[in-house]
Amino acid sequence: MNKKCLALAAAAMAAVTLVAGCGSSADKKDGASGEQKTLVVGMEPTFPPFEFTENDKYIGFDIDLANAIGEKMGSKVEVKSLGFDALIPALRSGQIDMIASGMDATPERQKQVSFTDPYFHDGYSVVVRKDNTTINGFDDLKGRTVGSQVGTKGVDLATEAGATVKQYDANSQGWMELQSGTCDAVVINTSVALYYMKEGGDKDLKIVGDAKKADAGIAMAVSKDKPELLEKVNKALADLKADGTYAKLYKKWFGVAPKE
Repeated sequence: MNKKCLALAAAAMAAVTLVAGCGSSADKKDGASGEQKTLVVGMEPTFPPFEFTENDKYIGFDIDLANAIGEKMGSKVEVKSLGFDALIPALRSGQIDMIASGMDATPERQKQVSFTDPYFHDGYSVVVRKDNTTINGFDDLKGRTVGSQVGTKGVDLATEAGATVKQYDANSQGWMELQSGTCDAVVINTSVALYYMKEGGDKDLKIVGDAKKADAGIAMAVSKDKPELLEKVNKALADLKADGTYAKLYKKWFGVAPKE
């Protein structure tokens, strides 16, 4: 287990070097038509099953969905790896065209960016070591040291529960610290926790208590200055749901058909 976690963390760090092209998104358009030839998509690739690295390659639900959206729009997708808390600043400064990183469309974020129609609905769960018998959900987090990824709703939920929160740049770090005992619990997206358990995490860890449902759905984000791009991405999403592509990708990564 520990070797797997370390490998994931190492792959995530290596992923930063895989980014192709550092020009601004303004350089990615056809001068004659103004069409978006390359869609620069920002994400933080340590968030399986949404986005992560395997054999130095980006894979995941968001990767597949972003590529399908790009295909519908007639654009080539270029992935740019960034820290989660750097995604919105990068979008607003024009370094990327779109965020596809399992991001909750919260009211606070809606003040800064334009969100697409939601493409996933998730929640947040508490994960502890299997030998822990004192933490059975959010109500038991008061006074505990709890890990959560920086910039996520998990940080807010752990803080509201009265925990001392350790914020990580990558979820892989949270898993490692939980297993080594340097934190008592981790608050993380339910979908990510379930995937991690399915991939072998359940040997050492367990999900406890009821999940907290996210108030906002997960959506992609574009700049408020690009309403035309927002319209195109929303149309592509709708088309992918209508032709069955979305359902196919959903089942590939989550093992079940989408409810929506």
